Amino acid sequence: MLIRANILVDGLVQGVCYRRFAQMNARNLELTGWVRNLYDGRVELLVEGERGLIEEFAKTLQVGPTSADVKGTKINWMEYKGEFQGFQIIDFE
Repeated sequence: MLIRANILVDGLVQGVCYRRFAQMNARNLELTGWVRNLYDGRVELLVEGERGLIEEFAKTLQVGPTSADVKGTKINWMEYKGEFQGFQIIDFE
């Protein structure tokens, strides 16, 4: 089942290659979407793909790269739209 998820990640997740880590893992799972830093220090992701793969991806996000200190993640499941090609790092909101 294809689905979309908005994921917010809290903790020490900026300036530690977290977005690159997320991009690499998303691409390995053939998920599409984007990742960006937020001005409040969190990282936001919008991702589409198979629900099971997104759940697997979310588990890796809870760990993050070795230099990160993830305090928590929040997932909001949404309707699949199929609007992305690839997985990109985008600028601040």
